[in-house]
Amino acid sequence: MACAVSTDAAPAGFDLDGRWGLHAKVSIRPERFGALLYHFDTRRLSFLRSPTLLRVVEHLGTEPSARAACAAAGVAPRQLSAYTNALAALADSTMICPR
Repeated sequence: MACAVSTDAAPAGFDLDGRWGLHAKVSIRPERFGALLYHFDTRRLSFLRSPTLLRVVEHLGTEPSARAACAAAGVAPRQLSAYTNALAALADSTMICPR
């Protein structure tokens, strides 16, 4: 699966209502603090610094939108902005991509 993500997009430009998923070349290693994501093509390593963010990323592939993945992971509406920024950073580094 190819991932076409612009690195010029600002976090505010992240499409929270779009369908997102983990890039096919990314591996997740759960840790106590959250998880490590490793991209086999870019050799980039990303840290998910909370178990909730890990749950959001895990739900991306099964939920109809990133917003729905956040809700399924238990993200409170007042926290949505912070999780949107985190997802935007993951999209910019091609850890997640549109599906």
